[in-house]
Amino acid sequence: MKHNYLPILFYLIGFNLLFAQKNTPVSKDSLEQLTENTKEYLTKYNYKDGVESAILLLKHAETLEDNYYKFHAHNYLGTAYNELKDVSRAKSSYLKALDIAQNIENDTLLLYIYNNLGNIYSEEKGNEQKGIDYYNKVIDLADSLKIPKQKLISTVNIGWTYMDGKKYSLAYPYLNEALKLLKNQENNNARSQLYMLLGKYHHKTNHLDSAEYYFTKGLKLAEKDSLILPASIICKNYAAMLFQKGEFEAAYKFLEKYDDYNSQLFEKDKLAQIEAANARFDVNEYRRNLEISKKEQAYQDELISKSTEKILIMVVASLILIITLLILNKINQDRKELIYKLKEKNNQLVDSRDNAERLSKLKTEFLSTVSHELRTPLYGVVGLTSLLLDDKSLKKHESDLKSLKFSADYLLALINDVLQMNKMESNQVKLENIPFNIKELVLSIVNTFEFTRLQNKNKVYYNIDEDIPVDLIGDPVRLSQILMNLVGNAVKFTENGNIFINIKLQARVEDRSVIYFEVKDDGIGIPKNKQKLIFEEFSQLKAANYNYQGTGLGLPIVKRLLELFDSQIHLKSREGEGSLFCFSLSLKEDNSPSKKAGFAHEVYLDNLKESQKILVVDDNRINQVVTRRILEKQNFECVVASNGVEAIEKASSENFDLILMDLNMPGINGMETTKRIREFNKHVPIVALTAVEIEEVRNEIYASGMNDIIVKPYDVERFYQIIKLNLSAGIESVSKN
Repeated sequence: MKHNYLPILFYLIGFNLLFAQKNTPVSKDSLEQLTENTKEYLTKYNYKDGVESAILLLKHAETLEDNYYKFHAHNYLGTAYNELKDVSRAKSSYLKALDIAQNIENDTLLLYIYNNLGNIYSEEKGNEQKGIDYYNKVIDLADSLKIPKQKLISTVNIGWTYMDGKKYSLAYPYLNEALKLLKNQENNNARSQLYMLLGKYHHKTNHLDSAEYYFTKGLKLAEKDSLILPASIICKNYAAMLFQKGEFEAAYKFLEKYDDYNSQLFEKDKLAQIEAANARFDVNEYRRNLEISKKEQAYQDELISKSTEKILIMVVASLILIITLLILNKINQDRKELIYKLKEKNNQLVDSRDNAERLSKLKTEFLSTVSHELRTPLYGVVGLTSLLLDDKSLKKHESDLKSLKFSADYLLALINDVLQMNKMESNQVKLENIPFNIKELVLSIVNTFEFTRLQNKNKVYYNIDEDIPVDLIGDPVRLSQILMNLVGNAVKFTENGNIFINIKLQARVEDRSVIYFEVKDDGIGIPKNKQKLIFEEFSQLKAANYNYQGTGLGLPIVKRLLELFDSQIHLKSREGEGSLFCFSLSLKEDNSPSKKAGFAHEVYLDNLKESQKILVVDDNRINQVVTRRILEKQNFECVVASNGVEAIEKASSENFDLILMDLNMPGINGMETTKRIREFNKHVPIVALTAVEIEEVRNEIYASGMNDIIVKPYDVERFYQIIKLNLSAGIESVSKN
């Protein structure tokens, strides 16, 4: 329902002004009257008569070759079709109107058609930005024509589009600008819609008192002017907010009002009306063709009357024609029946598709929420365990603490596997191209499985070809996931054995290296009949043997990730003799003279002050303690803020060398907090410290002004590297300025 009534509102607000500017000849009074009639029908939701009037207007305008009225006819048709959800016809009519407006170079007409096209595209999935681009054309054109009032509706529509996309921080500036544009205008229709959007914005951002204020004010305006559609939408959104607050009786009251307003909109009759209007239009075409057919028939009758032979021929021809018509009629009836059945099937398929998409979206949202809610406490478990392991007074508990940390790391790996598979099923995984050090990557993987290696009494050997460039460009995160799964399986399914990691250079082509990766073990091996099955989701080699735990997602993830690299996994194995997994990747060499991959860990901050001051912004008290203690071990001075408002106050009153920013916080979130800090401090490094899936918000994080990202739980050494690298970059930035 987002923009359904705004096309008419936008088009009719300035129509009288537009018409006054047109010097219409007296002979075109009928066109003017038809235009006024069409406008009145559509304003009163009478789409049947509105479409018929618009078609008649188009017919007369074409006869007189008047592009001005042809524009209005197409634009009105587009408005009516859009109201009735016939998007294809609406878009076709609007594009015809746009072509006319551009040909006659009428800026005022362009204002209207740009907004209406914005309404069409902003409602299409995947075309929202195209709709916003059309709205911006209205704003730019209105600025050039110096008519700021014409910017109002498009400004509201941009905000509305972002609201529908749940991009609330992007929507708010446009809603705020619309309030300013509406300040001196007596337009309760637009004002009630804007208050509805502001109420919805504050509802979604948990400012419920502000939301209630705008919903109440907007509904009062809508009811005052009998604005049925705005009142209906406000009641629906107000009820949703009241349900959230637990005020169920009040919510039910507004749902009843919503149903009452909704019943007045004649939704059920709209499609029948437009089909009837289109049928009449088709009948007029048929009648013209029929007149031509009658003239031809009269001429044939005249010829037949001259000859008996011709009459007999005509009789035979008529019989044949009748039989043909009967056959055609039967075919047509069968065709109609098949078309009806096809429509029914199509509707069922559309419903099934929509339901599948809804369930897929719910699954993705559920997994993303579960991920964050599980990772946040895991951060506390892993962090506190790491700190306790470093406490020499707890040496006698070292074994227990290592087991605890292993269990937490194992749980995190399971969560990551499920989320990774879900993202790949949704085509959300894309490879990155960033510098990395292959030796460090392999060493980090080997260290990760040290506990499991010792538990199973294994030995791990790794060999990296000296000819392989140390510094490469690719996606180290995905490559690490592949090797982690392969090495993890080797360590898990081998006892009192050996694991070999071999990495060799196969070829060099220009600035790229083709590298061969191999993970080999002498463990239990894989039977021949199971070697395809293990690459299927949730399958395990020995389902009944609980000595080998896991989700069964490791190898399917490896297979899918390698497909992203345009590669594939190969397996050689015999039961009882071990397994060998191998693959090849083409990676670009990093020949940058000043910034080599893997350089971050070698940065020595000789130019840093002795005591670095860091602001930790996090609403979770356990996470505050963990982060502060980890930093204090490196002699950093820590200040803690529990929310965004407190963080802004501290950042404005004290000097910090770096800020660690949580994303999900009550009130204003981490990204909004960063934007506000950047208004008065452009140089302090701000690093996101979050448990959310960063692929979903990576661009928004950097767009808000943050410099880097750390995902919780994290490796402590990697945490220190990122902190020190950003501290160094912060000092360089300050020195340059």
